[in-house]
Amino acid sequence: MKKYQIMDLGASLQHAGSKATADVAVIADRLGFERLTLRMRSESPSAAAKLWRQAGYFADWERILRRVEPGSLVLLQHPFHYPQLIRQRVLLRLKERGVRFLGVVHDVEELRGYRYSDYYREEFRFMLQIADVLVVHNGAMKDFFLQRGVDESRLVPLGIFDYLQEEPPRGLPRFARRVVIAGNLDVQKSAYIGRLGELTEVPFDLYGGGFDEKLRACKNIDYKGFFAPDTPAGSLTGGLGLVWDGESLDSCEGPSGNYLRYNNPHKLSLYLSCSLPAVIWEGAAEAGFVREHGAGVCVSSLRELPEVLQDLTEDAYLDMAGRAAKVGRRLLAGEFMEKALRAAQEQLLGGRE
Repeated sequence: MKKYQIMDLGASLQHAGSKATADVAVIADRLGFERLTLRMRSESPSAAAKLWRQAGYFADWERILRRVEPGSLVLLQHPFHYPQLIRQRVLLRLKERGVRFLGVVHDVEELRGYRYSDYYREEFRFMLQIADVLVVHNGAMKDFFLQRGVDESRLVPLGIFDYLQEEPPRGLPRFARRVVIAGNLDVQKSAYIGRLGELTEVPFDLYGGGFDEKLRACKNIDYKGFFAPDTPAGSLTGGLGLVWDGESLDSCEGPSGNYLRYNNPHKLSLYLSCSLPAVIWEGAAEAGFVREHGAGVCVSSLRELPEVLQDLTEDAYLDMAGRAAKVGRRLLAGEFMEKALRAAQEQLLGGRE
């Protein structure tokens, strides 16, 4: 049986926001999924650029329609973030030809909230229509899909996203009573970052885009700039990696904070792949994963951090780091997604490839 993956190159592959989709594509390569690419010709908002963009998508989808053999298996990564001319029509045509679709869900915009729109509402509806089986983040997200009427036989929980690196970490991180935050630092999206100065006893190391220059006045905040998504281990060499979001230091509130109840934060995968123990909100879906593997600390409020750091011994830290490294080796190998994709294939094909 022929297997394909449709790889959407609409977003730049030069930032961490697309790191997860790129890693899935590499892991699917290993399983024999042939790549068929969609390419965004321009990101300009001009009318001429939009016409050129849609003409390109039209040509790409026509090529895919000609290329995919009847009765084959096609992997899609959801959601598609840009309107693409004839996409739905081509996928329905393929479905009529006996093609089966395996979907990997990266985000559910209804749950994430902050950019949910009619476009994403339709995107979600069509995903449920077209997919024969879906890889979803975890048990909490699986329950959400079950509540939407999706049969359990169509759902495969992932557990955690993998994180592939070109230069894996060498040894364990150093013991440091510091907290690392890597990712989008925009205080409009994650307002809690703008309040970190209140936690004067907690040293923070921040990495990523959207940094508010006003935070340089906070003596407990050290902005470290950027690192390449494929080579983070050279930068993340000590401390505890924070998994938190929302508006408050006291709990994960607001749409982005609430999303932690359902999603697998990619920054957790980033930290563990670098052998950094995590500090995670106890209400997060992935808090159970951290507890199960002994790879960090669960807290209900960031105001607990001074005590967490004060009580942290070097032996306890290195023990957690060793456990994080054990999980990290599995993430670096792509083990979790490979296992999920194999399980999804088994559900669809019954062992036939």
